[in-house]
Amino acid sequence: MADENPSILQACAVPYRRGRNNRIEFCLITSAGRGDWIFPKGIVDPGETLETTVLKEAEEEAGLHGTLEGRPLGEYVYHKWNTTLHVTAFLLQVTIEDDVWAEADLRRRRWCDAKEARRLIQRTALGRLLDAAVSRLIGE
Repeated sequence: MADENPSILQACAVPYRRGRNNRIEFCLITSAGRGDWIFPKGIVDPGETLETTVLKEAEEEAGLHGTLEGRPLGEYVYHKWNTTLHVTAFLLQVTIEDDVWAEADLRRRRWCDAKEARRLIQRTALGRLLDAAVSRLIGE
């Protein structure tokens, strides 16, 4: 029997930069619906790779451009639209930040250190991605 509700692939960026004194800062955005603090993510369209989607979504949702670093940080699954979504997250070192971007009227963008990001993020899976990013960046 065929799966009536096939899962949907999504890709997520965990954007970061190094600020003053080499301090690591993460960029969070608000979700379009409830205004929760999240990382940019979106559906992997046919013909796109996870990596292409991460870069596209970071630009569209947060006005961020940069370089993906290494293997995926992690994965998580959630349910929405009466289906299952599988998300793969990547660390994105931000090199350019647009003043105006496609979804600037829908979302707020905020740079903060890991401690503040941890306080703002409400979703457990995103907290785990933040922890993985901190571990990877400190381990450099």
